[in-house]
Amino acid sequence: AEKVTSLGKDWHRPCLRCEKCNKTLTSGGHAEHDGKPYCNHPCYAALFGPKGGCLWWGCGGSEGARGR
Repeated sequence: AEKVTSLGKDWHRPCLRCEKCNKTLTSGGHAEHDGKPYCNHPCYAALFGPKGGCLWWGCGGSEGARGR
């Protein structure tokens, strides 16, 4: 399997996944919290971002400014 490095560790490419939604991530294309990888949107933003101003679908369980 192909190796990627992220968060100071080596990963098999399919093993680098978001802790919340399990989406496969790319090295350098994701966020980190407490040493664990998260997709930037919506997971990291919903869990650790500022509250009340989310523009992304799925944050806080309501429709955002994107109007879906």
